[in-house]
Amino acid sequence: MLWGPPTIQLFSLLLYKSSSMDFLSLFLFYVVFLLISVVMICIVTKNQRLKAVALGAAQLCSCVTPQCLQRAVQMLLHQLFHTRHPTFVVLHLLLQGLVYVEYTCEVFGYCQELEFSLPYLLLPYLLLSVNLVFFTLTCAANPGTITKANESLLLHVYKFDDVMFPKNSRCSTCDLRKPARSKHCRVCDRCVHRFDHHCVWVNNCIGAWNTRYFLIYLLTLMASAATIAIVTAAFLLRLVAVSDLYQETYLDDLGHFQAVDTVFLIQHLFLAFPRIIFLLGFVIILSLLLAGYLCFALYLAATNQTTNEWYRGDWAWCQHWPLVAWSPSAEPQIHQNIHSHGFWSNLREIFLPATPSYKRKKK
Repeated sequence: MLWGPPTIQLFSLLLYKSSSMDFLSLFLFYVVFLLISVVMICIVTKNQRLKAVALGAAQLCSCVTPQCLQRAVQMLLHQLFHTRHPTFVVLHLLLQGLVYVEYTCEVFGYCQELEFSLPYLLLPYLLLSVNLVFFTLTCAANPGTITKANESLLLHVYKFDDVMFPKNSRCSTCDLRKPARSKHCRVCDRCVHRFDHHCVWVNNCIGAWNTRYFLIYLLTLMASAATIAIVTAAFLLRLVAVSDLYQETYLDDLGHFQAVDTVFLIQHLFLAFPRIIFLLGFVIILSLLLAGYLCFALYLAATNQTTNEWYRGDWAWCQHWPLVAWSPSAEPQIHQNIHSHGFWSNLREIFLPATPSYKRKKK
């Protein structure tokens, strides 16, 4: 006998109307969708090794396909990773919008039927509001562009280590002296003070003056995805508990009555709420990826390093690995972090960065 709110009634009906083949088809589609999402996320993180693999694949394809295909692939990679454009910003907002539309249209309503606490359900919207504010700030803020006006002032902010950042070096593109910890961004075509990386998701460089906004944006994005995952999982668990589905039986393909087990329950949760399960899987994977990257970004902030310095320092370490041949007459110079001054001082430098002050010249 069916009882309870409409959500529970619908779910109980589906226990008797679906087949295992439908589940396998939907589950296969679900796995493919998640794999494509993970691959897309990996590609757009602008990992140099992934780009090298992609270019190598393009060259390999040129052996069996016309040269125009190779040029087309290379042009596409160049447009994606070496040209500043808002494509990934639009994709970011589109994915975020789709997640919140699904959460609002289905999860929020079902949770209200099951009498979830309203502040608990509204927390993702609060996190979304804060996230959009810092997303906008990260996109629009000046990351620390080096110009003729501030060049001489920025030269004295950080010490030169004469290994990774030698003195008296100039940027051949901008024709400017390069302050320590700066780098020329090929995408934005400018030199950036305390350059961290170029983020395609915000279509901007991450540097000395917007790293604080980026960290808060990353934190709130991870928190919003994790909160939606927790609310969605809590809804599914509450639904199973309230409907007493473990006490039900179902008719198998041989016509025998079987007790509902965990595998059967997961199968029918998938069939009853496919979009919600898609949402749950996506935000769980997104939360894990963002949490991992956030931990890495916080580690860099706590030790006063940038992604650029960490990557170049790691590469320098690999070059001096014993198995790598190097000239015996040349004494290896290992990069050391000379900019870390303690945990709190490092965080203060991130969230209260030094900005050049200009003195007005008296006529």
